[in-house]
Amino acid sequence: MLKRKIETYLSDWKRSDNKKPLVIKGVRQCGKTYIVKKFAKDNYENVVYMNFILEPDKKSAFAGNLDVETIILNLSALIPDSRFVSGKTCIILDEIQECKEARTALKSFKMDGRFDVIATGSLLGVKGYGKRKDKSEGEDSVPVGYETLVEMYPLDFEEFLWANGIGTNVIDTIRSCFEKETAVPEGVHKAMMELLYRYIIVGGLPEVVNCFLETKNVELIYEKQRTLITEYEEDMVKYADDSDKPHIRECFESIPRQLAKENKKFQYSVVKKGGRGSQYLGSLQWLEDAGIAERCYNTTITELPLSGNSIPDCFKVYTTDIGILMGMLDYGTQADILRGNLLGYKGAIFESLMADFLCKSEQKLYYFHKDSGLEIDFLVRFKGECVLIEVKAKTGKAKSMSTVLKNKNIYHVNNGIKLGQYNVGREGDVLTIPLYMGFLIKDKLPTSIIPDVDLSQLTT
Repeated sequence: MLKRKIETYLSDWKRSDNKKPLVIKGVRQCGKTYIVKKFAKDNYENVVYMNFILEPDKKSAFAGNLDVETIILNLSALIPDSRFVSGKTCIILDEIQECKEARTALKSFKMDGRFDVIATGSLLGVKGYGKRKDKSEGEDSVPVGYETLVEMYPLDFEEFLWANGIGTNVIDTIRSCFEKETAVPEGVHKAMMELLYRYIIVGGLPEVVNCFLETKNVELIYEKQRTLITEYEEDMVKYADDSDKPHIRECFESIPRQLAKENKKFQYSVVKKGGRGSQYLGSLQWLEDAGIAERCYNTTITELPLSGNSIPDCFKVYTTDIGILMGMLDYGTQADILRGNLLGYKGAIFESLMADFLCKSEQKLYYFHKDSGLEIDFLVRFKGECVLIEVKAKTGKAKSMSTVLKNKNIYHVNNGIKLGQYNVGREGDVLTIPLYMGFLIKDKLPTSIIPDVDLSQLTT
């Protein structure tokens, strides 16, 4: 059984006062259904479960009036063994994007308050918001203010470590070494590097992780990844508008080629000869909304806020899970990674690893590139300031980082982090860390209290 961080979130949600129905979205096969069913079974006397893809007849429970009494009466008829007891029943609405009326009904459940409701959806970003282009289907009604929306990802690196039997004491040691800038004990360092390379070839999709844990067979792992990618491509055909279907798949399949370039900026001509942005912008948005890919935007300057300084039409594209990228590459690439045989493409793989770390810690992706050739792999907000990130497959100089840090009067950046086959160390303004510490790079926002305004001096 894979331990997931969202289980803690679910426990906190259940204990909270005045809770709203919970909607969990995320890429297909990231483990939403399994975790929600397990949580409900462990924490409620009664669980009422329905999957609107596998059981389309359950949609009829939400036809007509959407008051809770009517819905419960309908569900009782459709699910004879179901029991609805106030405060002791969890209702699970799986693949809720298939039943827009059920999404609308969440407002009724919130106002009624007797039952805890958890909904999940793999394609909520692309099917379940706003207006549909097919007018006959009507408009989706999202109950704004009456639901709590949370994103779930495939396993991140820390969860992968848990799955491999790495205890919190080891992870706490690594975190302490990162925070105190002290070297990781050599035995731990070596073991962590080996686990990192396994994470690269496996990724975080639960079905693939379980295959790895059970078999350690690279061929079977690759087959699982290919099967899941086929499912994603089927979604592109099933759910996208007809005019977008071929473009979405073309964009998706171009990602490995885009990352192979020296300048990894996404180019529509690489998707298809003569390709233009007007053809493919909606396709990229579909891939992002489905949780499959994430854009990494170039910035005009190396300053906060990164979103405010980003360039909308200049970006790279990464898969949100490193395992998706590995499944898109030729079979045998996995063995090459483990043996250290990769040449030119290794940079793309290790940059994608860092993108995986950042995406799964819910950080947006940014980089910095100038026509002069100056390029920083990633920019992040860390410890309240803009920090440069450079990723090396092994070791090496980070010339662009050095240039930026030497010109603080121009770039206004004080610190950089270089990841590679290093232990922890520091070279002036640059902190060097092992690749596996990338998952620790996230900002801890301070709690800011706005002081009261002294109104005593004001007169009418």
